[in-house]
Amino acid sequence: MENNMANENTSAIISKVWSMCNPLRDAGVSYGDYLEQLTYLIFLKMDDEFSKPPFKRASGIPEGFRWQDIKNLKGSELEEKYKDILEKLSGQSGIIGKIFSKATNKINNATILFKVVQMIDKENWSAMSSDVKGEIYEGLLQKNAEDIKSGAGQYFTPRPVIRAMVKCLHPEPNKTIADPCCGSGGFFLAAHDYISKNYNLDKDQKLFLKNETFYGNELVATTFKMCLMNLYLHNIGDIYSDKIPVQQGDSLLQLPSWRVDYVLTNPPFGKKSSISFTNEDGEEEEEDLVYNRSDFWATSSNKQLNFVQHINSILNNSGKAAVVVPDNVLFEGGAGEVVRSKLLRTTDFHTILRLPTGIFYKPGVKANVIFFDKKPASDKIQTKEIWIYDFRTNIHFTLKQNPLTDEVLDDFIKCYNPTNRYERKETWSEKNPEGRWRKFSYDEIAKRDKQSLDIFWLKDKSLTDLDNLPKPEILASEIIENLQSALDSFEELKSKLE
Repeated sequence: MENNMANENTSAIISKVWSMCNPLRDAGVSYGDYLEQLTYLIFLKMDDEFSKPPFKRASGIPEGFRWQDIKNLKGSELEEKYKDILEKLSGQSGIIGKIFSKATNKINNATILFKVVQMIDKENWSAMSSDVKGEIYEGLLQKNAEDIKSGAGQYFTPRPVIRAMVKCLHPEPNKTIADPCCGSGGFFLAAHDYISKNYNLDKDQKLFLKNETFYGNELVATTFKMCLMNLYLHNIGDIYSDKIPVQQGDSLLQLPSWRVDYVLTNPPFGKKSSISFTNEDGEEEEEDLVYNRSDFWATSSNKQLNFVQHINSILNNSGKAAVVVPDNVLFEGGAGEVVRSKLLRTTDFHTILRLPTGIFYKPGVKANVIFFDKKPASDKIQTKEIWIYDFRTNIHFTLKQNPLTDEVLDDFIKCYNPTNRYERKETWSEKNPEGRWRKFSYDEIAKRDKQSLDIFWLKDKSLTDLDNLPKPEILASEIIENLQSALDSFEELKSKLE
């Protein structure tokens, strides 16, 4: 009963906070800009609450630039004071300065700004558990991701996929976890939740989980701020410390000085990295960005291949990784073949989860989760066999009518067997050709063209059985995804020809 009430209250607050979107949109404020302003205002309100009983914490915000200095203002006075606060806090040190870096007021309608301030002021944010606060903010991030026009969905990994990846990696206390392209922090939050709930942590372990566990990078400034706020609301990191769990910037530019025990990540969609520059005629141009790193096996402008190599480099000698990658990483020649060959030989590349379509906000995405364990240098081939779970063939999801849930991934997690993956059993056999869980030896893989891991064995029923056709809305969604995928391929070909 209490859980249901908490869920209802959380949903009510999300609905209330998000109800301001329509008037804001009419005033020219995007979803992303609104979420950024909420980040600033909720932070100010929580700092005010923590400075009062029973917490009585010293505020990290200078006097004259706090919540109490704006909450009763209206009109131009509110606008001017809010502008002054954002400017002042953008120059602070630590997480505060990072969250407010280059902050400006995007809500240029004083009446709407007043309503947003009053709405936030009525909630007691510090009285909520970190789970509730985090769920509210995650709910807002998901709402933002659903706005296709904003493009925010590209960094929003389906939460059931994230939680399944975390369960399979089975992270332990006092271990370090990295996400080199962490978006809004979804993998960190799921790992934090998993460790908190599955282990009886002592005081030192709790402090390690809060301050020492997570290492991340995020390239996009606005997303970086949202990530910091998301972590703060989930009690990750010390808001008044100079130690920041996530850094802004391109994680591929150089090899970090640290190594970690686990990597959980979904590198950004799109095959190529590029940089913009102004040519001699004053025109904007783009060229492929190639990372020449001595620790990489192959030089490429392919984002995913570069991230896979980077992930291998930042793992310690017994580190484990779970990475979302598009299909091309499994079959592409050239640098792709080199990277696959090296992974098979130098790591224990043991599992692939073929993901279904219709679960990402960006149409046309065909993706997989690859799992591999780092091994010390050796002349022996480290991968003995690869287990593949086909969660794509004859499986159909849509974002609204038939969304992905945690429960439908339970069978994969059971097959993966996180507590002892060396005691796995195939569900596929010649007697059961419909089994989705099947292993392939290294020798079988080595004989395939380009050592391709793009492997299917189940029959697509929609090609042979008209009675098993998906619902019209699912078919329409898949047609759109296939058209988008084809369009992306044409765009890539066009860029090569230009």
